[in-house]
Amino acid sequence: MWRGILYALAAGLMWGLVFVGPLLLPGYPAALQSVGRYLAFGLLALPLSWLDRRRLRQLTRSDWREAFKLAAIGNLLYYLCLASAIQRAGAPLPTMIIGTLPVVIAVAANGRRVQRDGRLPWLRLIPSLALIALGVACVNHVELAALRRDAHADPTRYLHGALFALAAVACWTWYPLRNADWLRAHAERNPLTWATAQGLATLPLALIGYAVLWLGMLATGHAFAMPFGPRPAFFVGLMFAIGLFASWLGTLCWNQASQRMPPAQVGQLIVFETLAALGYTYILRGNMPAPLTLFGILLLIAGVSRAARLKPQAIAEAHLDP
Repeated sequence: MWRGILYALAAGLMWGLVFVGPLLLPGYPAALQSVGRYLAFGLLALPLSWLDRRRLRQLTRSDWREAFKLAAIGNLLYYLCLASAIQRAGAPLPTMIIGTLPVVIAVAANGRRVQRDGRLPWLRLIPSLALIALGVACVNHVELAALRRDAHADPTRYLHGALFALAAVACWTWYPLRNADWLRAHAERNPLTWATAQGLATLPLALIGYAVLWLGMLATGHAFAMPFGPRPAFFVGLMFAIGLFASWLGTLCWNQASQRMPPAQVGQLIVFETLAALGYTYILRGNMPAPLTLFGILLLIAGVSRAARLKPQAIAEAHLDP
């Protein structure tokens, strides 16, 4: 259990990097950042796949179909929505919306009719979810108050950012549950192999996306300097850094956590990503969080700590609906 928590913490620290990427590249289209990140991830997976070629050959056609689905929705589409949200609403608002993932995933996982790992008792789960939700609300209140004080804020743009963030939540509610299902159904598989397989599956999708985006810009006369934009060295370096740490190593650590913990519990540990993203954002801003923000962070930590100690209860087959 505690090893799983540490793996989830490491994944969260690395995944938090993706929230500052769009802030460092404000003039770059969100679609370019998405395909660029995962093109780098796919290229990094190539040498790893050669080292792990024996175990990769053991994956079936069905396994590869699942890897492509996870890559398309949990990688490319998720980051496209997230980068679009951050560029339109800034980092804090999308971060807080994404911060609802622990609640959404826990409810989605616990609401399944059949669960291999048992079900966390709702009455014991609700206090933890309430602490997490209240913590998110506290931080969100501070950020929304700051937005209201900004005379130059565009409410429509922020609304669009919030909608993109909600779409990202939908993608990443589906991804960890589906990914955990595969990992726990294939306990004999190495999480490292599965992380590399998703990287390989992402590569052709990112290449196609890059080509479509480039051709689309040429056809519409877009002035953006393709293929790497006005800051090519910085863009390529940042994409490879995010591809290595957030995509490959982060996915590997999350796979390790998913094999050790039930989905309803490991889903709540995505809160570490929210905390890391907030920390990186405030470091980039160069100021300290407000007291209410710090109180909200403490509530998030308390909710996760309490939920991690809950033990799932087995569901008797006789009581399951046919």
